[in-house]
Amino acid sequence: MSAGPSPRLYFLRHGETDWNAEGRLQGRQDIPLNAKGRAQAVRAGRTLKKLLASSGAPPDQIAFQCSPLDRTRETLEIARLELGLPRAGGAFDERLIEFTFGRWEGLTWPEVCARDPDLARARETDKWNFTPPGGESYAQLAERLEPWLAEQERPSVVISHGGVARALMAMIGGLSEARAPTADIWQGRVLVFSRDRFNWI
Repeated sequence: MSAGPSPRLYFLRHGETDWNAEGRLQGRQDIPLNAKGRAQAVRAGRTLKKLLASSGAPPDQIAFQCSPLDRTRETLEIARLELGLPRAGGAFDERLIEFTFGRWEGLTWPEVCARDPDLARARETDKWNFTPPGGESYAQLAERLEPWLAEQERPSVVISHGGVARALMAMIGGLSEARAPTADIWQGRVLVFSRDRFNWI
């Protein structure tokens, strides 16, 4: 799957939340960063500062785009401070919000398997196309991201979620739709999309 050429994107997944630490499906739930998550945002901001300096891109001349959830907003603010920028800044875009797990949100995967074993097995068979009950599939998430991606004309910092990162790995990173949903997504690091590939820094 490819959405065509895209400018360089510096992608930051939000820092850790208590639900991340507990292995709970977070989706659209507005869970704040924990102390470790704030430290990860600091680390990502420092890495981003080095990357922008090495590419000759002044931080005050690069676009910042962010999911509107609190955990991404706080990650954005912390990263901007590390770049020497005002805390407030950047565009909040609903299209960058995490996909929803529907009625599974708040559950751990073992709890999902106990509650909906047939659906859990179906998701393991085809994670890209499977839609959780009341939720959204990776395929649907990619459709939501397509118009946003088509609007990208210059290098940007994007602060969003694990599901969005995986969708972009398939759309512009060269990863297959079969592999993207199981790709590792790190907190506290920077994911750089450039020239139909991606690299974790």
